[in-house]
Amino acid sequence: MGEFSDKVVVVTGGSRGIGRAIAQSFAREGAQTVLAASSQDNLDKAAVAIGNSGVKPLTFAADLKSLEACEALHAFVQEKLGRCDVLVNNAGATRSGNFLELPDAAFHDGFALKYYACVRLSRLFWPMLKETEGHVVNIIGGAARTPDALFLIGGSVNSAMANFSKGLAGLGKKDGVNVNVIHPGMTETDRITTLLQQRAQASGITPDEARNEMLAKSGLRRIGQPEDVAELALFLCSERARHIQGAAIAVDGGQTSGLF
Repeated sequence: MGEFSDKVVVVTGGSRGIGRAIAQSFAREGAQTVLAASSQDNLDKAAVAIGNSGVKPLTFAADLKSLEACEALHAFVQEKLGRCDVLVNNAGATRSGNFLELPDAAFHDGFALKYYACVRLSRLFWPMLKETEGHVVNIIGGAARTPDALFLIGGSVNSAMANFSKGLAGLGKKDGVNVNVIHPGMTETDRITTLLQQRAQASGITPDEARNEMLAKSGLRRIGQPEDVAELALFLCSERARHIQGAAIAVDGGQTSGLF
C-alpha cells in the first residue's frame, strides 16, 4: 500500500509528457488517477503503461477548452469515484513564434486551454477538495517569470495562471486546500519538440540549432525530464508538505535567473 492509497488524483493533459509522469508517480503510490486529454488513443496508451507499474487509471477524453467539457469531467469523477483529493492542472499548449505573425486566434486558444480550464476545474472540484482537505498543483512554466519576445502567448497565459494560483491559495488557507505551482523549465517532451520547431521557423534556423541556442543561453547541462517535475508534485501533495501553501517552485536546473 502506497502513501496515496484510497486517494483520487485528477490530472489534465495526463496522456503524455509531464502529465503522464505525474500520473505514473501517483499511481505507483497507490492513487486512483483520472487522466483527461483530448486524444483517446493517447489516453489508452498511457493507461496501459501506468497500469503496468501501479493502479490503472480511468480516462476521460475531452477538449477542455470549453466549460461544457470541464463540467463533463467533473461529473465523470463525481459519478465514478465520488471524491477528489488532488487536482493537477497540467493541460495547455501555447504557440511560440514571431509576435507580428501570430493570429489573434492563437491567443484565445492559449488562454482557453491552459488558463480557463485551470480556473473552471479548480472551481468545479473545489467542494470535493475542501471535503478531503486536498491539493491543487498547477503546472505552469518559467515564462511566467521571464518574458520572451518569441513566447508572448505562453508568457501572458503563464503569468495570469500564476497570479490566479497565488490568489486561490488564499482561499485554500481558509478551506484547508493546499494550492501550489510548479514552473518547469525546458523539459524533454513532445511539447518541447514543437516549440523548438516554431522557434526555428521564426528565427530562420534549424530545430537543432534552436535547441543548442536555448541550452547555451540557459547554461543548462541537460534538458529536464518529466520525472523531475513528477516527483515534486508527489511531494507537494503529501502530508510532509502540508505547510507549503501558495508557493511557486521552479524545476528548471537553475534556468530562471531572477530572485522570484
